[in-house]
Amino acid sequence: MDRFYIPIGVFAVILLAAPARAAAPLPRLMLEPGSLTVSGVSSGGHMALQYQVAFSRDVAGAGIIAAGPWSCARGSLYRALRTCTRGEVIGPEVGPLVQLARESAAAGRIDDPAWLAPDRVWAFHGSRDEVVGAAVMDSLLRFYRAFLPPERLHYETGVPAAHGFPTRGEGAACDQATSPWLNDCDFDAAGELLRHLYDDLREPAGPLRGELREFDQRPYTTGRAESSLAGTGWIYVPQDCNGRRPCRIHVAFHGCRQGTDFVGRTFVRSAGYNPWADANRIVVLYPQVARSWLWPFNPQGCWDWWGYTGADYAERNGAQLAAVRRMLGAL
Repeated sequence: MDRFYIPIGVFAVILLAAPARAAAPLPRLMLEPGSLTVSGVSSGGHMALQYQVAFSRDVAGAGIIAAGPWSCARGSLYRALRTCTRGEVIGPEVGPLVQLARESAAAGRIDDPAWLAPDRVWAFHGSRDEVVGAAVMDSLLRFYRAFLPPERLHYETGVPAAHGFPTRGEGAACDQATSPWLNDCDFDAAGELLRHLYDDLREPAGPLRGELREFDQRPYTTGRAESSLAGTGWIYVPQDCNGRRPCRIHVAFHGCRQGTDFVGRTFVRSAGYNPWADANRIVVLYPQVARSWLWPFNPQGCWDWWGYTGADYAERNGAQLAAVRRMLGAL
């Protein structure tokens, strides 16, 4: 999912990502204060961590699948593809990243990482993952332990999954890293991470009663073409959240080659979040990145975890982080 095939001598094919029809705006909902959690796989795992760190005052927890520590690439695609993907034997060095987080907070570019202390974190690394090394995930855990007590972290390593998002009954074989990057491992990663992030969730039962809605993402980019956001995103709204009942809010970030440009609605329909959301009054926001060929160069539709949108990609003013924050504000 995070393998990059950079063509040599590409001169110019511009893929227009504008939607064919106008999508609806985001709905106004009643959301519980302090209920925001985030999760993601691969580049989406990096994005979930970046959002959690940049806005740690707002986020209560994160689920991270197959990703490395915050700001690991530090603006370098070369470092992203080597140190932060396969890693070395001991993984990326975490000390400088912890120091960078503290310096960024002191400069007002991210929230104080002290706000991470009460968060819950669920992390996953498939034992058959040949894209992201186990040492990289170990570095992710070391980064978290600099700010969180160990009892608030859960690390799952016992599933023989290839690189992708583990599910119960959806996608390719568990040990196959292939589109749509859902792995049928008889393991419900969405349910497991949500149960760790929230207390006392009820098991899903019966058909879905909520609605998966497409919405227009363009108003939240403020004209920044380099954001690489798709024209539309998705949101799952449980039936009980349409009225005046308060609901919790979760943001799920897809991985590279897993947005609607590549797999249609497969991730937003089949990753496994919606049944748990339906049973527990959790609204799920699915922001989307589009592939782009020229500016920025993002042919595999990855969330920015190395700096293609700018040097501030992992900070509050980063084009993608700020856009998702505006989406949540609109809700």
